[in-house]
Amino acid sequence: MSDENLISKTRRKRQMHDLQSVGEALTRLSAERLAAIELPDDLREAVQACQRITKHEAKRRQMQYIGRLMRDIDAGPIVAQLQAQEAPSHEETALFHRVERWRDELLADPAAVERFARDHPGADPHRLANLARAAREERQGGGPPRRARELFQAVNEIVREHERRHA
Repeated sequence: MSDENLISKTRRKRQMHDLQSVGEALTRLSAERLAAIELPDDLREAVQACQRITKHEAKRRQMQYIGRLMRDIDAGPIVAQLQAQEAPSHEETALFHRVERWRDELLADPAAVERFARDHPGADPHRLANLARAAREERQGGGPPRRARELFQAVNEIVREHERRHA
């Protein structure tokens, strides 16, 4: 055996813990999300069995079994599929940032309501102006940001509806 094939005990343990974390993530998935991930049949069956187990010790043993199964496969593609399921899409993230920018602009500049209404026909400028004013007052008063959240939700609904119509 060459020196390249030798792995320290610490590194091997870290790899096993990483595999066990991937196995735990698989057991937390819904049936639909689990079905969307490509897995070897024996691993899929072990994960599904673990999801049905309620006793702590039995679940622990099943997780160890899942870890043993995962040692024999390349977990990279599984990890990539899990990350793809968990990460929001780039479009969704960009939309969220657009909504945040509009909310911040509406809070900073009362004239922004007119620009927003011009860019998003169908928006109620009076409602947005009232929400923005209330959020500014709330911010000055130091209370919880309830009105700012309402403003964000209103802007979010309007922007998403606008995106749907123009998609």
